[in-house]
Amino acid sequence: MYKIFFFIIIIIIFLQSPPRIQSQIIPRNISIFILAGQSNMAGRGGVYNDTVTNTTVWDGVVPPECRSNPSILRLTAKLEWKEAEEPLHVDIDVNKTNGIGPGMSFANRVVNRFGQVGLVPCSIGGTKLSQWQKGKFLYEETVRRAKAAVASGGGSYRAVLWYQGESDTVDMVDASVYKKRLVKFFNDLRSDLHEPNLPIIQVALATGAGPYLEAVRKAQLETEIENVHCVDAMGLPLEPDGLHLTTSSQVRLGQMMVDAYLAIPNSAQPPLYLPFLSLLCSLSYFYNILERFL
Repeated sequence: MYKIFFFIIIIIIFLQSPPRIQSQIIPRNISIFILAGQSNMAGRGGVYNDTVTNTTVWDGVVPPECRSNPSILRLTAKLEWKEAEEPLHVDIDVNKTNGIGPGMSFANRVVNRFGQVGLVPCSIGGTKLSQWQKGKFLYEETVRRAKAAVASGGGSYRAVLWYQGESDTVDMVDASVYKKRLVKFFNDLRSDLHEPNLPIIQVALATGAGPYLEAVRKAQLETEIENVHCVDAMGLPLEPDGLHLTTSSQVRLGQMMVDAYLAIPNSAQPPLYLPFLSLLCSLSYFYNILERFL
């Protein structure tokens, strides 16, 4: 009789205080988002020129929207999963000083829908779209890292977050063929990841390094590929260099990309296994408590 009474009390406590599932270093069934492009995707929010040392440094300020979460992981340069923290591209874009980008702001808005999010940083500052074509190092490295992310945790690709093009505004030829190269890049990436309809959230440039900004923006806004969605960064506040988004702008951009992603039908549907997985975790947790007392 005592055991039955105690059993009921445990059930009541369990229902009122559901277990908190910790993220794992080796994740299972993780929802993967690939971050690719150049400096504004890598993140330059809070990066400034230190006049004393004449070097660029990051101010170290992490806004609440970009704080770490045990359920948000990052694939390191060594292809290891670790809890994500800013700057996300610190070991990827190694020749530049990295700060706040849109990745963590995005991840913190979607993590509750998926249970566990895996970010795969691949961005390199100052790169042209020609360097992201199939066969080139940046393209092949992105595919390699993306495949490793899935293989290491049995996860699934959810979307590519793409922000690139400032370097292509310098040369007229680069700007004139930008759309052709962009379409090829998106199609090749989907093909090599075996995801023909993988959602791609791309950013239309806020600034450019050269005079052909409008030509590149036009190509981005008129890509005309199914399930490629564009958010416009034009008008977001910039750092003093006039080229990179501020920290607050990066936070806002991440939220804009979330809005675009969630507007895709069924994009935020958790995988069918998640409710079952959650139930198994809960039952295991409950069983361990009972075993302790009974």
